[in-house]
Amino acid sequence: MRAAGRVRTSAKSVVKETLDAWFSARGWKPLKFQRDVWTAIADGRSGLLHATTGAGKTYAAWLGILRTFSTTVHAPKKAEAIEKTAKAGIRNLAVVPAPLTVLWITPMRALAADTLRALLPPLEALNRSHELGDDRPPFAVWSVGARSGDTTAAERSAQTKRLPTVLITTPESLSLLLSRADAKESLGNVKMVVVDEWHELLGNKRGVQVQLALARLRRWTPTLCVWGMSATLGNLAEAMRTLLGHDEGALIQGQVPKKLIIDSLLPARAERFPWAGHLGLTMLPQVIEEIASSRTTLVFTNTRSQAEIWYQAMLEARPDWAGLIALHHGSLDRAVREWVELGLKSGELKAVVCTSSLDLGVDFLPVERVLQIGSPKGVARLLQRAGRSGHAPGRPSRITLVPTHSLEMLEGAAARAAIAAGHIEGRSSPEQPLDVLVQHLVTVALGGGFLPEELYREVRSTTAYAEISRENWDWCLAFVAQGGPSLAVYPDYRRAVPDDQGIWRVPDDRLARRHRMNIGTIVSDASMTVQYVGGGKLGSVEESFAARLKPGDCFLFGGRLLELVRVHDMTAWVRRSATKRPAVPRWNGGRMPLSTTLADAVVQQLALADQGHYDTPELRCVRPLLEIQQRWSALPTPQTLLAEVLKTREGWHLFLYPFAGRHVHLGLANLIAWRVAQYQPYTFSMAVNDYGFELLSATEVDWPALLPQVLNVGRNEQAQTASGEPDERKALLDEVLQSLNANELAQRRFREIARVSGLIFQGYPGEKRSSKQLQASSSLFYEVFKKYDPANRLLLQAEQELLAQELEIGRLRASLVRMATQKLVMQTLERPTPFAFPLMVERFREQLSNEGVAARIARMVEQLDKAANASAGSNEKTPSKPEAVATAEQVRRSLAFGQDIPSSPFADAAPAKVRRPPRTGAGRRQAGL
Repeated sequence: MRAAGRVRTSAKSVVKETLDAWFSARGWKPLKFQRDVWTAIADGRSGLLHATTGAGKTYAAWLGILRTFSTTVHAPKKAEAIEKTAKAGIRNLAVVPAPLTVLWITPMRALAADTLRALLPPLEALNRSHELGDDRPPFAVWSVGARSGDTTAAERSAQTKRLPTVLITTPESLSLLLSRADAKESLGNVKMVVVDEWHELLGNKRGVQVQLALARLRRWTPTLCVWGMSATLGNLAEAMRTLLGHDEGALIQGQVPKKLIIDSLLPARAERFPWAGHLGLTMLPQVIEEIASSRTTLVFTNTRSQAEIWYQAMLEARPDWAGLIALHHGSLDRAVREWVELGLKSGELKAVVCTSSLDLGVDFLPVERVLQIGSPKGVARLLQRAGRSGHAPGRPSRITLVPTHSLEMLEGAAARAAIAAGHIEGRSSPEQPLDVLVQHLVTVALGGGFLPEELYREVRSTTAYAEISRENWDWCLAFVAQGGPSLAVYPDYRRAVPDDQGIWRVPDDRLARRHRMNIGTIVSDASMTVQYVGGGKLGSVEESFAARLKPGDCFLFGGRLLELVRVHDMTAWVRRSATKRPAVPRWNGGRMPLSTTLADAVVQQLALADQGHYDTPELRCVRPLLEIQQRWSALPTPQTLLAEVLKTREGWHLFLYPFAGRHVHLGLANLIAWRVAQYQPYTFSMAVNDYGFELLSATEVDWPALLPQVLNVGRNEQAQTASGEPDERKALLDEVLQSLNANELAQRRFREIARVSGLIFQGYPGEKRSSKQLQASSSLFYEVFKKYDPANRLLLQAEQELLAQELEIGRLRASLVRMATQKLVMQTLERPTPFAFPLMVERFREQLSNEGVAARIARMVEQLDKAANASAGSNEKTPSKPEAVATAEQVRRSLAFGQDIPSSPFADAAPAKVRRPPRTGAGRRQAGL
C-alpha cells in the first residue's frame, strides 16, 4: 500500500512539474481563478466558471483535469497493449492507452475543432514527459479526439473501436453515444464533464439534452465532476443549479481586468425618417477603411444572407483583397469553414464576414477588432462577439457597431451603459419539453434499456423535469410504447417496450437505426446540397429557397455568383455565373427580438435625450431625428407609455411603443385588437418591430377612450384559480389564444415537436425527405391527434411553446404590468413621426412591389423632410436635396436589406394582416396572423 502511495505521489509531482514548465515557457502565470478551479477539481467539486472571454477559462479547466485525473495508473493487462505502445514510439512500456475519462461538450462544430487544437499542446508535453525513462512512474497515455457532425466516417469508425481519453463533442453526438448498446461500458469510466459556453445551451432544448445526459452519467458515476464555463450570464446561481442539479457547486468568477471598447461607426448624416435597413451598403467605405487599418477583423452579421451580401460588396470594393478576406457561416461546406478558421488562426486573412458560426469561444489570437453590422439584439451577444477580438489575457477587446438604421445608433450608447451597470441577460431552462423526454426514453432504451421507476428518479434529478408529474411520465412511457391510442395499431410507433425482465428496450433493429439517424433537437427547413456540375460541394441552402429557383436563375452563395443548372435528389447542381443581379438565399432562424435588458437601456437613452443630454457620439448623431420626434409628438421614457394617433387616407392609425421586442409586440397587437373588437367589430391591419407596433383600421376608432380600457393585464372574469379567485395569468393566456389564429400557429410549432419526438422520420443519409413531405406528415399527425387523441400532451406542448417562445407570454405579461404603472401619453399627429414611419413602411412592403414601395417611401420622405425643416424654423439649415432625399432607386436597393436584416430594430415586422370582426359573440376566436 505504501509503495502504491509513493507512485501516486511521484506521478502527481511529475504532472505538476511538466504542466508548470509548459505554462511558464509561454510567459504565463496562473491567475487566481485558474488556481481556484484547479483546487476545486482536485477536491472533487463541481461548479461553474464565469470569466471574461479570453481570460483563460479553457486552461483553467483543462490543466485542472490533467493535474487530477492523468495520474491514474492503468496496469497493462495484455502483452499486445505494451507492444502497441512500443510501436507508437513510447519507450516506457508500462504506458498504456487510457479509456474515455473526460467529455468536453461544446455547442458548435467550429468550437469543437478549436478546442481540440487548444487542448493538444499541454497534453503532448505531458505525454512526452512520460517517455523520459524507466525511473518515471507508469502512466496511461491520454489521447484527444472530436466527434460532431463534421467528424469523418473513418474517424467515427475508429472511435467505435476505441474512444479517446478526452472526447470533444456536441449534445447531439453525446446522445448518440448514449444510444449505443455498450453505452455503460463506454461511458461508465467518465470522471469529468466540461460544458463549454453553457449560456448558449442553457435556455433551449439542446441544454435539456445535456441535463438528461448528465443525469445518466451521474447514475453510472455518482462522483462525476461537472464544470460549466461561460462569459455572458446574468443569472449565475440558476445557471449552475441547472447544470449540476443542485446548489452545492463552486461558483468561481474570474475577475480579470480587461479593457473593452464599444464604439459606433456613424454615418455623416442620420436619416430623420428611416426605414428598416435604409443605410444598406452606404457604410461600406467606412467599413473598408476600418478593416484596412487593422491586422485582422471579424465582420459579424445577424443572418447568412447579409453575410453573403457584405462579403460580395467588400470584394467588389477591394478586388485586391481576393484571398485575403473570406466568408464563414454554418451552411458552407466543412472544408471551406476549416480553411477559414485556420486562416484566422495563422493571421493570413485580413477579414472574415461571418455569422453566429464564429460567435462562441473560438480562439483567434490575430483578431484585433470586431465589426457588428446592425443591432446585436442583446448585451450578452454583444459581449460574446466583442470577445472574439483580443482573445487573450491582458489584450483589449474592441467591437464597433455599424448601424443599418438610424435608431440603431441608440443601441451602441445603450449597450455601453448596460455593460457598465453590469446588466446582462439571464437564461432559464425550458420546463418539461416532453418531445425531448420521449426522444431520450428511446435513446436510453437503445443504450442498454431502463427500468421505468429508476429512470423516473433519474429524470427528476434535472432542473427541466424536476416537477414532472406521474401522469406526464406515464403518458411518455405509453407514447413510446405505442404512440398513443390513435397510433396503437402501427408497429412503427412501438419504439420501446418492456422485455420479460421488465427492462424497456427497442424491439426492432430498423427502428433503432431510424432513431439514431434522427437524434437531436435542432430543427430547420430541409436543406439542399449545392454542388458544382462535375465538381465539389459548396454547402447547403434551405429547400424553401431553392424551390423558388428555375434553371438559369442566378444566386449568391459562398461569395460566388452561381447559376442553377438543375435540381435532382435534393441537390442543386450549379455552375459559375457572371450576372450582376443574383438572388440571395434566405435561411430561417435569424429572427431575434431585442432583449429586455437592451430595450430598457435604449429607453434610458431616450430619457436622457428628453432631458436634453446628448453626451455620447451616438446620441449627438441621431439628435435631429429625436428632436423632430419630440416636436411632433414625444419621446418614450421609463415613466411614460407613448401612444400616437394619426388619421390618413388609409384610415385611423394607432402607434404604441412598449419597447418589449417584436415577439411581444406581435402578441400585444393581436390582443389589443381583439379586445377592442369586443366593444365593436373592427378590421385591423398591423405591423410590429422591436420598439412598437401599429394598428390601422379603415373605420374610426376612439383610441383615447378605448386604449386605457384594453391595456390591463387580464380581463377574462371567468378565469379563476382553484380557490375561486380571479386568475389573471390564465385570463391573459385565454385572451391571447383567442386573439390569434392559434390553431395554425400551434400546428407550425407542432412540426418541430413531431420531428424531435420521433413521430416524423427525416430520412437516412442520401435520401432526405423534402419540406413538403415533412410538413404533410406533421399536419396529418396534428389533425389525427386533434380528432382522435385530443389529450395528447404534444398538442399541449405546441400551444405552450407558441406562448412561451414565439409570443414570450411571460414577457408580454410583464410588459402589461409595467404599462399599467406608466403614464399614458396620447399624442394626436398631423403626420407620421420618425418612430411611426418605419412601421408604416413595413405595411407597404406587404402590399406593394419593391418598386412601388420605393417610390412611395421616396415621396413620403421628401414631404416629411420639408415639413421637418419648416417646423424647425430658421434655426435649422435646410439640407441640399441630394443629401436630404433618397431617390426611388436608392430606396429600392436598400429594401433588400430591410427585408432580411432582423438585426434592425424595425426589421422583420409582422406582415400586415386583416383582423375580421367576430361573427357572433365576444368569445369567438378571431382570424389573425
